[in-house]
Amino acid sequence: MGLEHRRRASLALTLNFVALAFAVSAVTTSYWCEGTRKVAKPFCTGPPVQEKQLYCIRFNSSNLNDSRQVQYIFETGEEKFIMRRFHTGIFFSCEQAVDMNGFDCRSFAEIAPEHQRGVLWLCVVAESLYLSLLFTGGFLMILEQCPCFSIMNKLKLSAFAAMCTALSGLCGMVAHMMFTTIFHLAVSMGPEDWRPKTWDYSWSYALAWCSFGTCMGSAVTTLNRYTKTIIEFKYKRHNIEKNLLIKQKMVELGLPEHMWDMYVSSEPAQAEIPSEPLVNGHKPPTGTPCVFQDVEPEHGEAYC
Repeated sequence: MGLEHRRRASLALTLNFVALAFAVSAVTTSYWCEGTRKVAKPFCTGPPVQEKQLYCIRFNSSNLNDSRQVQYIFETGEEKFIMRRFHTGIFFSCEQAVDMNGFDCRSFAEIAPEHQRGVLWLCVVAESLYLSLLFTGGFLMILEQCPCFSIMNKLKLSAFAAMCTALSGLCGMVAHMMFTTIFHLAVSMGPEDWRPKTWDYSWSYALAWCSFGTCMGSAVTTLNRYTKTIIEFKYKRHNIEKNLLIKQKMVELGLPEHMWDMYVSSEPAQAEIPSEPLVNGHKPPTGTPCVFQDVEPEHGEAYC
């Protein structure tokens, strides 16, 4: 039974650390959502090159400074636009640079609608609580494994660890849902130079929900272990009280000591207390008395 308890404790602690690692990775990255934006090509700068630059528009005039000349653009239709990739997290939103090399990042708070930024800050607070409570639960689980604590103190630590882990999971769920809400608002009411054409959830978002799942698994495992320990203690206490009561009745009836040893060696559920006292260690006979005509019994009546 002790080995099973240690396995359950190790499983709960492992799930807690996995959830914490996933949560930190998700919060510190900006790949919760990613997609593309359709933007017009900027004008090419710098000296002319032999190869055609696909990310900018080149004039067909040799003198770009002469405003009297008509400058023609060869790109027409969809060729005048490019698709820039972007990815967004809780803190930053990054978009491909003009030359399509690298990403330029800015704060996601600048993109969120101004009258809805309170939802974003609530999301940040909820994520902070999620990480703090998850770390606290794991720390309490580690303290519980310390042999210097008594059994009752370990039970208290286990209860607090389960409570902190469960609360952290609830905070994480609320934070993830708040980010989804604020991102949808930014897509519909955000600045024109950011609104995406296509988008979808990315790997950071999946890590965040995997962290929530493992967090709740850790909380359920810890709570199950605490409940099972309490039930075992109550069962053992009930058996001890029952055995003490039976022993007290045996002492009151004046039964010999070896009867108690026989009772302890057998199953408690099958043991029964004799309803009649023993005579010289033997159960008195229960048959009908036989009357001898020739021999008178010395001690009371004789039994068949």
